[in-house]
Amino acid sequence: MTISRRAVLAAGAVAPLAASAGLAQGGGSNAARFSLAYAPHEGSFASRGGLIEQIAFAADQGFTAWEDNEARARPVAEQERMAKALQQRGMAMGVFVASMPKWSQSRPLLGANDGAEREAFLADIRSSIEVAKRLNANRMTVVTGFMDPKVPVEIQTARVIDVMRRAGDIVAPHGIAMVMEPLNTRTNHPGVYMQSIAQGYAVARGANSPGVKILADVYHEQIQSGNLIPVMDSCWSEIGYIQFGDNPGRNEPGTGEIHYANIVRWLRQRRYAGVIGMEHGNSIKGRAGEERLIAAYRAIDAQ
Repeated sequence: MTISRRAVLAAGAVAPLAASAGLAQGGGSNAARFSLAYAPHEGSFASRGGLIEQIAFAADQGFTAWEDNEARARPVAEQERMAKALQQRGMAMGVFVASMPKWSQSRPLLGANDGAEREAFLADIRSSIEVAKRLNANRMTVVTGFMDPKVPVEIQTARVIDVMRRAGDIVAPHGIAMVMEPLNTRTNHPGVYMQSIAQGYAVARGANSPGVKILADVYHEQIQSGNLIPVMDSCWSEIGYIQFGDNPGRNEPGTGEIHYANIVRWLRQRRYAGVIGMEHGNSIKGRAGEERLIAAYRAIDAQ
């Protein structure tokens, strides 16, 4: 989960998609709308201008959603401009990061004996509610922190479940769900606590809250565990958002080993109606890479 923080950058069901279809039809679109809500991010179409220009370009290519990990850190006025641009184009807002980890420090330790970092995490969640409302977002990404080598993993798990339950109690009354992102330790994030969708499932079931779900990032899961469709199928009741990115390289579908056409077909069978974050880079720089990105999603969307 890094691309800016990871210069790269699906909400269980994102209801606004169907309701906003008519808006997008009249919003200046010059391309057929994608059948699923793939969500680019700032940088996906960098040659087209700034944030608002990139949103407009994405809409014109048929994209119906947007994702912005860094939205919480943007000035309020910029958040409002982004929300207005998305509303005008009938685009759904995907996730933003509700509590940004301190990656270089390998913090927070949400399972530590000292509860100070858990309280700081909950404070971030409270303050993110207004950001979510401003952006019309109903999903927020959270990372469950890093492993504390001094504490047995079972105790850390209990504490993570407890803090996620408390956070769920904060966001659920607002119609928002946090989506916990399992991260791979083999390529990108050594030392993180949550390393697989199955582990996220255990925490989500333990938290037992509509405000606590899993972010199934296919890139991370492929590296860490594989067996993508069976794992997601087993954990489906707790999956609240999905992200794509091919491996190796973390670029657009078709540049690595993951069979994204099969995953798209399976998501249709599952009647997935949420956002699919395009949390990856472009394999080619410049406009040629942007065209290749669009073509890659056209190819898998046609399956």
